[in-house]
Amino acid sequence: MTTALATLICAIGIAGLFYLDRDKSVRTSKALWLPVIYLWITGSRSVSEWLGFSPNTDANIQLNGSPLDAIIFAVLLAAATVVLILRWKRIRPFLIANWPILIYFVYCFISFAWSSNPEIAFKRWTKAQTDLAMCLVIVTDRQPVEALKRVVSRVGFILLPASLLLIKYYGNLGREYSPDGALMRTGVTTNKNMLGVMLFVVSLFTMWRVITLWRAKNQPDRVRHLLAQCALLAFGVVLLRMSDSKTSIACFALGSAIVFATGLRAIKNRPVRVHVLCLAVFLAGGLALLFGGGSLVVQAMGRKSNLSGRTDIWAALIPAAPNAIVGAGFESFWISPGEVKFKEALNRNGWWHAESLNEAHNGYLEVYLNLGILGVGLIVLILISGYRSAVAAYRRSPSIGGLMIAYIIVSAFYNITEAGFRSLDLSWIFLLLAIISASGVAMGVIEGQALRNRDSRGSGEKVKSASNKPLPIKATAWTV
Repeated sequence: MTTALATLICAIGIAGLFYLDRDKSVRTSKALWLPVIYLWITGSRSVSEWLGFSPNTDANIQLNGSPLDAIIFAVLLAAATVVLILRWKRIRPFLIANWPILIYFVYCFISFAWSSNPEIAFKRWTKAQTDLAMCLVIVTDRQPVEALKRVVSRVGFILLPASLLLIKYYGNLGREYSPDGALMRTGVTTNKNMLGVMLFVVSLFTMWRVITLWRAKNQPDRVRHLLAQCALLAFGVVLLRMSDSKTSIACFALGSAIVFATGLRAIKNRPVRVHVLCLAVFLAGGLALLFGGGSLVVQAMGRKSNLSGRTDIWAALIPAAPNAIVGAGFESFWISPGEVKFKEALNRNGWWHAESLNEAHNGYLEVYLNLGILGVGLIVLILISGYRSAVAAYRRSPSIGGLMIAYIIVSAFYNITEAGFRSLDLSWIFLLLAIISASGVAMGVIEGQALRNRDSRGSGEKVKSASNKPLPIKATAWTV
């Protein structure tokens, strides 16, 4: 098949997926295209890279980035800010309920005081606010759950088929080689780990869609939507296998198991069993690492017992941290003297490609390097408070609550071998989105009772609300 024909078939296939998944009964805000565009960019590569602009040879380009990309992110953030200002009354409950996230961002701002390059740290912090702003645009939509479905579907329908097309027919864009000469399939992204995380966050949501659609026997146009989501899930599974990103494959499998388990009647009827399920997951992972089972697990996944060299990186990074309590400043370690100290240590140990490293390959360690023990403590607080909100959401709506629990638990595990607690990373964006959405369901702001009734109708049960009063916030009243 020629490249032109493959491209045409891919375009027709994408259009077909959008057509199958259409739903004229759902009215979401036009502002929803802001997070869609943002996720298209963060889930693939920057606009300047897509346009093929040659990077500046000046070393400062690594610090300042592309001016074009900076303008695009600034426009997206400004547009999202305008939308959120118009929705201020709807935002307040989310901000109050998610105070650990706000404290974390405030602490990141304060960390400029000890950053080696405050100007660059401030620019990166400003860009990081776009993650939070886009999450709030989604959850404050007139129909938040439907908005979330549309956002993920629109992102997946474009990025997944395009990734397969690039890998198969555009090798100069979809494939690269590692420093040791190994082939890496990157798709629309720039490396296999970025491809893996994009695939697992989209595919996990798609798995949830497929399961809920399968159980919702009476939902209108169920078959059409199910075909679209099954096709998207098939793309995700095939590409995950091709990407060979072991962490993302494991996280997708774990998240899918949690979504399936939380949908079982035995657990839905007794929500306290969710804690037992999550505790079992943590104990299994923790015991495997503590008692040597971790090496067997990673070898079974095709990795070396040192996690493909990650343990060597971690051993050299910990003593390179400039300050154990507060770190190097927000997103500042890799532009600080600590980076030089770290790479010199690796070079002495025989790492010939140490210069190419720009992350810790561990989210908790990455936060420790930038924000110290205080930053790690705030991340743990975010995870704990998010988990509590997700469990509370599960009591109101087992379907959406189970999905949010899956994202939070999987994020905690993903960051053991990848640095995901940072801006412009899809695992971080989806973690924030899961926590904020869960708090909305728990408060009853995001269709809490309506969701439970919809789930019950889908499974064939007749459940009526305790009262016929409307929800605190009506979907039809949301206009922006």
